[in-house]
Amino acid sequence: MAGPTPPNPAPLYQHTAHWFDRATTALLGEVPCRLGCTNCCIGPFPITLLDVQTIQQGLPSLSQDQRLRIEQRAIEQTAAMGAAFPQLTQSELLDNWSDLEIDRLVTEFHHYPCPALEPDGRCGIYQYRPLVCRSMGIPTESRGLAHGACEVQTFIPIVRLPSSFREEENRLLQEETLALEALRLATGSAGEEVLLPYGFLAGQRQDGS
Repeated sequence: MAGPTPPNPAPLYQHTAHWFDRATTALLGEVPCRLGCTNCCIGPFPITLLDVQTIQQGLPSLSQDQRLRIEQRAIEQTAAMGAAFPQLTQSELLDNWSDLEIDRLVTEFHHYPCPALEPDGRCGIYQYRPLVCRSMGIPTESRGLAHGACEVQTFIPIVRLPSSFREEENRLLQEETLALEALRLATGSAGEEVLLPYGFLAGQRQDGS
């Protein structure tokens, strides 16, 4: 009997990108994200297995040279991370890591660019980028206060997002949670998150290379 079918996350990724575009418009263009602004593309961060699946769907669409360059950067980065944090050689999953351990790794390798970051500041896998990359840049809100999304965002837009945008944001997060659970059931994975560079190499491991 066939097991559960992995979810198709494409609609969730499209809806998240559309939410960002509409939120940017609602903030009257005061979000600083532009082509060439790569502040949030530097330094490793956790991505979900949904992101890994999406990245792996996108890599075959690249030219062979571009894909090899991206994968080679990922190989070099994961080798360095594994040498500094040997537990990564046993399992790439971060679910059992403490926040302190993840912070230590992120701090040590804060200068590493995303393997898909091109020299001109473009994203080499833009159509297949992780969910966090699709929503990054919109100011966050907590207890009625707005906070900048990154250090480039040196001022907070005077205009606040309508509550409907925050409600939609929460719905998207719920959809992500459900899709992740479905993917875990379908794949038998013991966790949900890995560091960004590992997402580019999942296909190689599945092929046994």
